[in-house]
Amino acid sequence: MNRISLFSSSLALFFLGQSVAIAQTSNSSTIPAEAREAVANVRPEAIRAHMRFLADDAMEGRKPGTRGYTLAANYVIAQFEALGLQPAGEGKTYLQKVPLRRWQVQEEKSSFAFVGKNGDTPLIYGKNYTLSPVYGNQTSEVTAPVVFVGYGITAPELGYDDYQKIDVKGKIVAYFNGAPTTFPSNQRAYYTSSKPENAVAHGAVGVISFSLPSDLRMRVEASANRGRQGIYRWVDQEGKPQRVFPELKGIAALGDSTARSLFSGTKYPFLEVIAKAQRGTPQAFPLNISARMRTQTNSGDDIVGYNVVGLLPGTDPVLKDEYIVYVSHLDHLGIGRPVKGDSIYNGAHDNASGVAINLEAARLYASLPKAPKRSILFVGVTGEEMGLLGSDYFASNPTVPKEKIVANLCLDMPFFFHPLLDIVPYGAEHSSLGKEVAAAAAHLGVQVAKDPIPEQTVFMRSDHFSFVRQGIPAIYVKSGSQTGNPQLDGLRINLDWRSTIYHSPQDDMDQPFDWTAAAKHAQLQFLIGYLTAQAPSRPSWNAGDFFGTKFGHQVPAKASGSNGK
Repeated sequence: MNRISLFSSSLALFFLGQSVAIAQTSNSSTIPAEAREAVANVRPEAIRAHMRFLADDAMEGRKPGTRGYTLAANYVIAQFEALGLQPAGEGKTYLQKVPLRRWQVQEEKSSFAFVGKNGDTPLIYGKNYTLSPVYGNQTSEVTAPVVFVGYGITAPELGYDDYQKIDVKGKIVAYFNGAPTTFPSNQRAYYTSSKPENAVAHGAVGVISFSLPSDLRMRVEASANRGRQGIYRWVDQEGKPQRVFPELKGIAALGDSTARSLFSGTKYPFLEVIAKAQRGTPQAFPLNISARMRTQTNSGDDIVGYNVVGLLPGTDPVLKDEYIVYVSHLDHLGIGRPVKGDSIYNGAHDNASGVAINLEAARLYASLPKAPKRSILFVGVTGEEMGLLGSDYFASNPTVPKEKIVANLCLDMPFFFHPLLDIVPYGAEHSSLGKEVAAAAAHLGVQVAKDPIPEQTVFMRSDHFSFVRQGIPAIYVKSGSQTGNPQLDGLRINLDWRSTIYHSPQDDMDQPFDWTAAAKHAQLQFLIGYLTAQAPSRPSWNAGDFFGTKFGHQVPAKASGSNGK
């Protein structure tokens, strides 16, 4: 049997009991009868059972490369087999190997100093600054003048360019974290994360980042602790790390007070610089200082992660060769620092919930009298908590032809701590998948809402973006803020959970989950994918869409198969 060798094939199914129908409302005529019947047979208790197993202490937090992750992967494989999904990994197995390597900065052999007219000013690691690994170089050194470039963003479609009046070739650029609040939410998310790439495009040899005083999310103290755990990247067949920028010889982050000192002696007061940034005004000017960075990077601790891949073949003679990919990350943080006496980071909501709901969606597909026209792939990915590594590996090296993947549906922490009355379908505004989302939501009596927390840049923060980067339209559905109870503020519940439970050992099965809401998420996942699988034309990016223009292959919207016959 194709197993990571820990589990036998005797795992029993957990979803037992009576079927539970979730109320449906209008627009049923747009949903085929067989799909309506499948949706009505959703089983909340199945979702609960999957989550209870995957979030159990025995899984030890499902960190990639551990026994607990292996157990969880084998459980998902057992469910795929029980549902009749075919192996779609490597070598006729359900598994795709994901080669991961860890890099770590050696603090005692690394250094950062300001170089000015009066000599060097050394800084203290973890207090004044942190360094990121320089991948592929055991020791990297750079000394160069520092140039401030605002947010470090070039966004021509938004009429914004911090680099437009400055030459940074051979220099170190310094910039604020984040992006102008005037940017649309998803563009704000993209440009927040693409700054090193932009610095390289303009010829910089190093970067220094720091936060606005009002931004508490990326403080040096916290990032230093995270950095001491090392950073993983997936490597290609030659062992080269991916999504890295070797042109940058030094990558540093500064604490708030240290960042302020960069502007000493310039004609630009720090408060004025902040005010311009908050107004979204591009700005750039040389600083009267150079920086010397020395980064000692050690690599090692190679581990093999595993994606788990199951296939429901399509039934249309032509469209069966196109694929809709359901993805949810199977990993979490493992065993770590104790909090309230608990050191196992169970990851019940993050993301045993997404895996469990997609397994229930797979069961709804398996219950159909006839499989959809297009093929459906269910993928449990590894390494999401390490930086979307498993999904990026799969989207870059899929086990089916990449050009035949037509859509991605991601589920990660969908949030079901209150009734599901509205959803935020991240990505729906970018492609024709918005039609399927609207039809599914209407059938289930769920409203479609706007992003209530655009400052969280959610669109960049889960596995769907790995597919967007490959030009594949994607949808990432999360609960909205309506609760049906004026005494309950759904947004406040969400934000409180993020600040107190997220990435802690308290994300376990003792939380007040609403299983009816979880079941409705499964119905939505099924219906959106089913309608997409049955459509005569593959999904397409909307005309002129930002992500479609940047990444998309611009596949024509004409029928790509048998015209639905």
